[in-house]
Amino acid sequence: MSLTLHMHPLSSYCWKVLIALYENATPFEARLVDFSDPEGIAAFRALWPTTKMPLLCDAARDRTVPETSIIIEYLQAAYPGPVRFIPDDPEAALRTRLMDRLFDLYVMTPMQAIVGDRIRPADAKDPYGVIQARAQLAMAYGLLEGELAGRTWAAGEDFGLADCAAAPALFYANKVAPLTDSHPKVSAYLDRLLARPSFARVLQEAEPYFAMFPAGD
Repeated sequence: MSLTLHMHPLSSYCWKVLIALYENATPFEARLVDFSDPEGIAAFRALWPTTKMPLLCDAARDRTVPETSIIIEYLQAAYPGPVRFIPDDPEAALRTRLMDRLFDLYVMTPMQAIVGDRIRPADAKDPYGVIQARAQLAMAYGLLEGELAGRTWAAGEDFGLADCAAAPALFYANKVAPLTDSHPKVSAYLDRLLARPSFARVLQEAEPYFAMFPAGD
């Protein structure tokens, strides 16, 4: 098999790429990254020194592709399918990339800061950092409530790159900062994402690992 995705089933950023792969039924091999295995991590670091997941390796083209948005763009170029993650129209493509950045930077990042603080030792907690992260999530929810008005998907009527980013970001963000009645458009959008077969499959595969998620402060 040409494509290998180095990943973990609980990782939000890995979900982003898995959704894209499942949308177009792109064949690939999933390879679990186990950070408790020194030899495995050393081998992974040799592939990509940052050791950030996911990482896509394409044996047929001798390419190693990091970073989720870049991986999805690469898949569209090298292994195209019926779902176009980035539109051909320049203006629509800019909108898609903007929404992708909004979900990654202003939903995924503060969500991870909150989750990360939950697993820190008691003497290394960062209460002020958590307050800042929650404020950024609140800002993002308000921003998205306006951006999503009149749209089925994040950038318009077609499912794309931004929706691949939105699904894991909002799923986990809703766990740490639950959406309320004040954000009905964001809540309805998350419901549409949860009903998408590609994301439903990702969640089903991740279910055995959910016990590892730090559910409370």
